[in-house]
Amino acid sequence: QVQLVESGGGLAQAGGSLRLSCAASERAFSVYAVGWFRQGPGKEREFVAAISADGGRTYYAGSVKGRFTISRDNAKNTGYLQMSSLKLEDTNVYYCATASGITDSPKDYNSWGQGTQVTVSS
Repeated sequence: QVQLVESGGGLAQAGGSLRLSCAASERAFSVYAVGWFRQGPGKEREFVAAISADGGRTYYAGSVKGRFTISRDNAKNTGYLQMSSLKLEDTNVYYCATASGITDSPKDYNSWGQGTQVTVSS
């Protein structure tokens, strides 16, 4: 399994931006789709966005479409989630994960990072 480490979380004001990174431990990262999920206390893990292995296809949850952009740089074994126009309800722990194909189901992802906290304040 690919080991993943998220970074870039922190505190942002509503309307502001943050960019999350997902660094993978090996070049095998480039054959996997990457997904971003988020989870709040006592809540189920929620799909945010996914990108295909070659970066050619993306898929977003309706709640973030038009505000978040997923991308990847396979040469750097890194995925990204650019978050703009942040809202209070975007406050969550954000996780990246890899899967064999682009999908919004957490069950299809086999490697997960440890998560990074994003807090949006008014």
